[in-house]
Amino acid sequence: MSRVLASPLVRAVQQHLEGLRALGVTAVPASPVGAAPPTGAKGGASKEERLSRLAREVERCRRCTLYRTRTHAVVSDGSPHARLVFIGEAPGRDEDLQGKPFVGAAGKLLTKMIEAMGLAREAVYICNVLKDRPPGNRTPLPEEVEACLPFLQEQLAIIRPAVICTLGAVAAKALLGPHVAITKVRGEVREYQGVPLVPTFHPAYLLRNPDAKRYAWADLKKVKRLLEREQ
Repeated sequence: MSRVLASPLVRAVQQHLEGLRALGVTAVPASPVGAAPPTGAKGGASKEERLSRLAREVERCRRCTLYRTRTHAVVSDGSPHARLVFIGEAPGRDEDLQGKPFVGAAGKLLTKMIEAMGLAREAVYICNVLKDRPPGNRTPLPEEVEACLPFLQEQLAIIRPAVICTLGAVAAKALLGPHVAITKVRGEVREYQGVPLVPTFHPAYLLRNPDAKRYAWADLKKVKRLLEREQ
């Protein structure tokens, strides 16, 4: 009986340690943060229903030309009731094929980053500024960001997170303004419509620059403290 009870705990600890090792750190957060309990929207549609409608709008969108070259629109992954939202740049090849954000190599690192915080990927909400893959994974054009930004804004309005973490320069600029530089604002606590926002490096950048993982880990610890403060 004791082995049955211990097994899930052992697996959780192993996941946590693997995430920490991926970030190249040894410090362990004090306690895990859970997702907020599910609550339906008062006097109207639930978050799930609203997000489902939004996903259908994304599928029909023709505001820019990226719909012509996509395989799938990539809207989101995770919990509609999440207290923490991660926002990346745009879908890559794997994401375009599977229709889910952050499922390639960068996505695997993001999952380890989330687990290193003491969270489960399923407990957070993950999305991108762009919902369609730019050809060749090029940097999104300003007009593409402008066309897709209303969808992101609506996602945040529906989720109503306690904290936002932007991943990389494109996401930081989309919510904080085109003047910001990720190397200067990463780790700072900014604000988006009254919600604390912490910019950090994109996992793809961390794969190319492993030495930067220690800075990203410092940023994630700040995100965790904000989550605990906002409970």
